[in-house]
Amino acid sequence: MAHRTGQAPLATTLARGLDTVLDRTIAPGYTKLGLGLRRRLPTWPADPAPDALRGRIAAVTGATSGLGLATAEGLARLGASVRLVVRNVEKGEQVRAELLERVPGADLVVDRCDVGDLDDVRRAAAAIDAALDGRTLDVLVHNAGVMPPERTLSPQGHELSMAVHVLGPVLLTDLLRDRLAASSDAADPDDPAPSGARVVFVTSGGMYAQALRVDDLEYDAAPANYSGTTAYARSKRAQVELLPSLTARWAPEHVSVAAMHPGWADTPGVVDSLPGFHKLTGPVLRDAAGGADTAVWLGAVEPAPPSGALWHDRRVRPTSLLRRTRPSAADRRALWDWVQENAGLD
Repeated sequence: MAHRTGQAPLATTLARGLDTVLDRTIAPGYTKLGLGLRRRLPTWPADPAPDALRGRIAAVTGATSGLGLATAEGLARLGASVRLVVRNVEKGEQVRAELLERVPGADLVVDRCDVGDLDDVRRAAAAIDAALDGRTLDVLVHNAGVMPPERTLSPQGHELSMAVHVLGPVLLTDLLRDRLAASSDAADPDDPAPSGARVVFVTSGGMYAQALRVDDLEYDAAPANYSGTTAYARSKRAQVELLPSLTARWAPEHVSVAAMHPGWADTPGVVDSLPGFHKLTGPVLRDAAGGADTAVWLGAVEPAPPSGALWHDRRVRPTSLLRRTRPSAADRRALWDWVQENAGLD
């Protein structure tokens, strides 16, 4: 849907106000009703051009189902060559075949990577770098997710939610910096605002209920009281609070970073991990494509969105709604120090 220009200031102000009300009240803003209403507002941003990603390469982790699959399909429909970064290669190949039926002629490749295993992340990054053979990586979407019912450790001994949602994605991105930086080098020199590579973290609105627990990032203090949903939300809070540090780290390569939350989407992960929530909200949940819309948009829209922001339904959103969940600068520095140490960043 094209953005409607020339709107009266009052209409635009009212539309923005309604959008904000939908966001702050959560329901119905996170449902398919909120998305449908926002798409009809005069402030809804324009879709990317149909061939916006022609000749570009994108990678999506956790691309075998749900939001990851929808994101991969959305990027492919815009012309991108898409690398499906998955744990299960056999399932990845099945998904690749299904996508080719829906997007004939798409260029799709399957890469194996267990994002929660930092050793495997290093192996996969080297393999992807070699496969690209000097070509650019223009879009990297971190979608892989877990919500274990019991406290589970990664091969390196990290709480699994933090390993999959924070340590693995940051390390994978950092190891691919040369390929991401090449995207900036390949930008059109005649473009007054050439786009560099874009990194997108798929986070969760559930993080709004959790503070950044730098005193207990991995649920060590009370493992017997472990809650999978709380650990998940804490790790998603950490993703968002890392945005300033990641923006600063990757800015020299002109790599932008964003986080987006999909609202409430009907995905296999929700069915498996939150059956009660799914049963209660099922009729109003977004489909996977609706949940993935902003991730695809962030990867393709021109000019590039500003780096370091949290997005929902194509608009920048606040990272905290409650005073008690708003971290201090010292908390953010402590988180970044922990990530650097445990991901083994230089």
